Amino acid sequence: MSAAALSAARAGIVSCLTCGLLSRPAAADPGFCRRCGGKLVWRKQHSVQYTWAFLVAAAICYIPANALPVLGTTALGSTEFDTIIGGVIFLYKSGSWPLALIVLVASIMIPLGKILALSWLLITVQRGQARNAHDRARLYRLVEFIGKWSMLDVFVDAFTVALVQLSPLMSVEPGLGVVFFMAVVVLTMLAAQTFDPRLIWDSAAEREAHGG
Repeated sequence: MSAAALSAARAGIVSCLTCGLLSRPAAADPGFCRRCGGKLVWRKQHSVQYTWAFLVAAAICYIPANALPVLGTTALGSTEFDTIIGGVIFLYKSGSWPLALIVLVASIMIPLGKILALSWLLITVQRGQARNAHDRARLYRLVEFIGKWSMLDVFVDAFTVALVQLSPLMSVEPGLGVVFFMAVVVLTMLAAQTFDPRLIWDSAAEREAHGG
């Protein structure tokens, strides 16, 4: 076996999922991390299956999250409902294109990008793809890093609802789309957490070991 095909697991090294410390346990059960005390596991059990389940659920919720209104504004007896894309268009037409761009990226592009990126990572792992392992590992870290900003639209809605309460002249209420959008955010975060990036190197090592 070549050095390139030697994975950390085959070398007897396990990384802590909490603090990242590398350990070389002497027994089959890796035990606990010496630095933070977190439970060490060679690989997350059923990582691919759980990640696929969360991603499919997130993809299903993504449709009503963008189709249903996320905000309802009542002014002088009339009520108007806005979807996420409707809010982006309104902000752009009113001259607030930087804010419109932020909402577009954070509320539409990032959740969709996370779903597509994690799906691609799962497919490459299941196919045992050996190429671009470093790039795929960096992509996973990027997905995990930007996931926290997916809640921006929910924060904006919550702030607006709390700020604009001038009943009976004006009031703002969250729409049903917010519920589905929050579901998308939570599900994609869970998908990123259940995916084990070490599987990327396992599949690459196995393919290289067999001459692929």
